[in-house]
Amino acid sequence: MASQALFDVSGRVACVTGASSGLGRAAATMLAEAGASVVGVARRGDVLDQWKSETGGKVATVVADLSDRSAVSDVADAVSRPFGPPDILINAAGLNTRQPADDVTPEGWDATLALNLTAPFFLAQALVPAMKAKGWGRIVNFASLQSRRAFPGGIAYGASKGGVEQLTRAMAEAWSGAGVLANALAPGFFPTELTGPVFADQALAERHAGQTCIGRNGELADLAGPLLFLCSDASAYVTGQILFVDGGFTAK
Repeated sequence: MASQALFDVSGRVACVTGASSGLGRAAATMLAEAGASVVGVARRGDVLDQWKSETGGKVATVVADLSDRSAVSDVADAVSRPFGPPDILINAAGLNTRQPADDVTPEGWDATLALNLTAPFFLAQALVPAMKAKGWGRIVNFASLQSRRAFPGGIAYGASKGGVEQLTRAMAEAWSGAGVLANALAPGFFPTELTGPVFADQALAERHAGQTCIGRNGELADLAGPLLFLCSDASAYVTGQILFVDGGFTAK
């Protein structure tokens, strides 16, 4: 296969959660620009509509609250209507309540795990049968620096993202034999709504940049190559892996 064709996602159908903002929106836009038919999923319909109007290619939207486990079956049906069952699932929706350990509430804990850990599994479980039937599928979860590192005010988020790392390995064990590969991206510090408090503090942002090997924080364009790798035939023998896109933050 030619090297260019290895990264080709044209003709594929992708479902991207969290597509209204941040890394999810960037991932949805990148895949659409690369030729995939993309269904973006998020709670905020007005922001999703804005993304759709600004994005070229074949795109559709589904408004849904993925933290509601009872709605997952309906979401799986809805994302399969515009272009057919997805070949690619990007689990990018996320929540970080930033509650210190002593102040974590049951509601904050449950909401964080419901969106960050529970939703990715049950949505994948609902979409995998169609991938198995085609003998080809890609699941890309979003892990985090906090999958491996502890940050202040991040105990619920860190627990959920540590779970995502193991969930990814378990998905790979369960489904790779049927051609459905599961991996995760673990971004460093990128400018998004979730990381707004970090980038609002210039000194803190510069300190994080200084902890990387490259010497800067991430830019959304930095995700394009790793994402296309994990969504295409280029990653045909890669599964159960966590790819840190962090400028070397975790290498130091």
